[in-house]
Amino acid sequence: MSFEQAAERRSRVFWLLVVVAVIVVDQITKYLANNTLGYAQPHPVLPVLDITLHYNRGAAFSFLSDAGGWQRWFFSVIALAVSIYIAVWLQRLKREQWLLSLALALVLGGALGNLWDRVWFGYVIDFISVHWDHHYFPTFNIADAGISVGAVLLLLDMFLNPETEKSS
Repeated sequence: MSFEQAAERRSRVFWLLVVVAVIVVDQITKYLANNTLGYAQPHPVLPVLDITLHYNRGAAFSFLSDAGGWQRWFFSVIALAVSIYIAVWLQRLKREQWLLSLALALVLGGALGNLWDRVWFGYVIDFISVHWDHHYFPTFNIADAGISVGAVLLLLDMFLNPETEKSS
């Protein structure tokens, strides 16, 4: 194995560890929230931040949460397909494409963390509640944060490295 091949392999292992770290932190925090908090009972942390347990049976922003149950498997299949696509894309990136790799690793870790919840429980456990005055952002979790930060980094990479998108 050449030095370059070894470096590429180490890079892939590193991004796999990022994916696993997002999943592990997400699942531990969800476990703690689910086993220590009362449902929908806010616990203020900061004037703009509460820890509040919610179950989301839908997608982002509770989209289709009251659709009768079929959405569990619909969103699971979509998440699985997207996760496979992202995993293949991530595996094909060059070591120098670190920003794009980080973005995809965060999105993949978040997608798999929420997929686990959806398949195992039938809903996604959310617990981070951000608000200002009486205006609340939808409750979310670490996986959602990974997806959101990854999406922002993906956009940043598209602007900073427009040639990357053509070659990927």
